[in-house]
This record gives sequence, C-alpha cells and structure tokens, in this order.
Amino acid sequence: MIRRALVAAALAATALVALPAGPAQARACALGSACVTTYYSDGIGTQVVGGSVEGCDGSYYAWGVRTIYKDWSETPCS
Repeated sequence: MIRRALVAAALAATALVALPAGPAQARACALGSACVTTYYSDGIGTQVVGGSVEGCDGSYYAWGVRTIYKDWSETPCS
C-alpha cells in the first residue's frame, strides 16, 4: 500500500515537472487605467512580434504573438 502511494506521488511529481511552460502573461490592468503590452522576438527587443492594448473604456485589442520578452505600461485614465 505504501509502495503504491510512493509510486503515485513520484509519477505526479514527474508529470508536474514535465509540463511545458507557456508564455508569460502580463499582469492585470488596474481599474481606471489603460495598459499597453508589447512583445519582442528576443531579450534585447530586436523585433516587435505582438502586442495588446486595454483601453480606459474596457476595450481590448491584441495582435501577433505573445512571447516571454515583453514591455508593459499602465497609464491612469483622466
């Protein structure tokens, strides 16, 4: 019984480690703010490959590819 539990725990731990990680997500835009996220092809910002904009009115627009290389800004709405 204990051996089965140990095998099951080892398999579960292996499955968690083996899961591929997806691209990082930008943090949520605060209420009353507009947010812009720009995604780049590499860590030095060689090429813009995607982006998203969340407007003061709650609108959202996204295009291109999300990568781990990003720049994010938040501006209070007036």
